[in-house]
Amino acid sequence: MDNATRSERSRNAALEAAIAIIARDGPGRLTLDAIARESGLSKGGVMHQFRTKEAVLKALLERQMAHFEEFSTAYMAKVGTNSANPNLATQLATIREAATSPNSAALALVAAMVENPSLMALPRGREMERMAAIRQEAADPDLAMLRWAGAMGLLLSSLFGMSPLGKEEHQRLFARLADDAQWTGLEQPAAKRPAKSGASSAAKAASPRKRA
Repeated sequence: MDNATRSERSRNAALEAAIAIIARDGPGRLTLDAIARESGLSKGGVMHQFRTKEAVLKALLERQMAHFEEFSTAYMAKVGTNSANPNLATQLATIREAATSPNSAALALVAAMVENPSLMALPRGREMERMAAIRQEAADPDLAMLRWAGAMGLLLSSLFGMSPLGKEEHQRLFARLADDAQWTGLEQPAAKRPAKSGASSAAKAASPRKRA
């Protein structure tokens, strides 16, 4: 085995150990010593790959983002020509995948959020791009955002152990969120939406006032 292959295997072993520690003990128990014990690597071997805990968390985020980017790309290729809202369909499927994956990669997001919120800038930028694509394709952007937010709520409540729903209920709700036919009757195209109160007030202020 050459040095590059050995190094890659050590890196993967350290990251898998980190996910196992976060899932079992919580992000507060993630240390380089704990990773060494969990992975069977020496402390020096772990530090050769990652100098700090923050470096481990960043690597986890990048790996998980790459994993779900690959999933999203494959899903988009499958539904792109058959869905009226391919970007929304892809994001709902990706969130569902994160919620149902064992030792979910999303645990890395939770750990980073708890330990170092600044790391969340990595996925936040990509998420903003996805939201723009979803709004662009939607007949009713607000409704599309509500469907996305519902899926994120199912994911996060499950990750934080706050959800009272069982596995079958989660799957049923994800399926309804993903089913365009359930939502077409609720869509309000922009032209038919009630005017915003701020815009209404501005219009009134701009109109000539009647003299007494």
